[in-house]
Amino acid sequence: MTKKDIIIIGGGAAGFFAAINIAEQHPELSIAILERGKTGLQKVKISGGGRCNVTHAEFTPSELVLNYPRGEKELLGPFHSFMTGDTIAWFEERGVELKIEDDGRMFPVSNSSQTIIDCFLNEAKKHKVEVFYNHSVKSIDARENDFKIETSQDTIIGDKVVVATGSNPKIWKLLEDLGHTIVQPVPSLFTFDIKDKRIKDIPGVVARDVEIKVLGTDLVSEGPLLITHVGMSAPAILKLSAFGAIELAKLDYNFKIEINFIRLDFESCLDQLKDFKLGFAKKTIVNSAQFDLPKRLWKQLVLASNINETGRWADINKQQLEDLSSQLTKAVFNVTGKSTFKEEFVTAGGVDLKEVNFKTFESKRIPNLYLAGEIINVDAVTGGFNFQNAWTGAYIVAKNINK
Repeated sequence: MTKKDIIIIGGGAAGFFAAINIAEQHPELSIAILERGKTGLQKVKISGGGRCNVTHAEFTPSELVLNYPRGEKELLGPFHSFMTGDTIAWFEERGVELKIEDDGRMFPVSNSSQTIIDCFLNEAKKHKVEVFYNHSVKSIDARENDFKIETSQDTIIGDKVVVATGSNPKIWKLLEDLGHTIVQPVPSLFTFDIKDKRIKDIPGVVARDVEIKVLGTDLVSEGPLLITHVGMSAPAILKLSAFGAIELAKLDYNFKIEINFIRLDFESCLDQLKDFKLGFAKKTIVNSAQFDLPKRLWKQLVLASNINETGRWADINKQQLEDLSSQLTKAVFNVTGKSTFKEEFVTAGGVDLKEVNFKTFESKRIPNLYLAGEIINVDAVTGGFNFQNAWTGAYIVAKNINK
């Protein structure tokens, strides 16, 4: 049997960040991390294609929270206590410099997630945080004055517990047994599977600024769109998948989307096409891409409008002009499923937000039990926002755990 002041369940981003900050602020406390794997920090390792997307260059709390489909209201207060600027400073103070990329994502200057992992492991060692690997938690017993935790290898007694296991169904079940309400998890952040001859032969093509609606719902998104081998991805799709996670799950990932590739309405587009008909009369339509659209995408939309490859602008009839305007401003595609976005498997779901005190991240149901990261029903769009939630929650836990 092992006795510790603080037990942290989960050796991921939130778990290590909580442990290090608790140890720094309360050096008198004994702290152990219980990690079920042979190594921890696996999500950190694969995030951002192995570069670790640490956070996002958004420095206003009210703007930052808009990236959280679940947790927007709850995180506003916490972000006033610890947010992006604090994250940057925290890592810089420990020798890890971050850089901002054009899209706002922030990575270590080294471009390697190992830099972040090494920082955490070194800080944990420096502050005498013990990490027990291969310790899968089997039960959590909240007793009168402490917690008794059974793992696959030991019984560990702790005065306070921090649960930071991310989306973990087994731990959610243990928390449910302790009296917490668990919001059923569904995938968030996924790409759309679409089989359609308009996009079949053009993977890799990017439309820079589109608007997408999920027909039959209020879901709308805008931004870049990437055509892939299996369908569509990039921010316009990923935002829809995150904000529509619950609705799209109910539709069993079978639904229709309508895409406006040029952000003009049908009539305005039609007027411009009529001008092109006069201005480019002798030119072949497929070879004269308009509206800053990629040439390969333009060609497919032209062919889908019943215009042949040799058709010239002078010869296009009224119906073809209208068909082309429809393809450009309200093209409908059938979505038949979803695919995980890279290695970033994010879920909507977890401990009900009403059961967490967001001033301290302590459970409202179980005193001295704290919750940080994706174990609670918070998730974000892609771009470093899920990690920022982990850092913020873990830091606030550390600040409050010994009060």
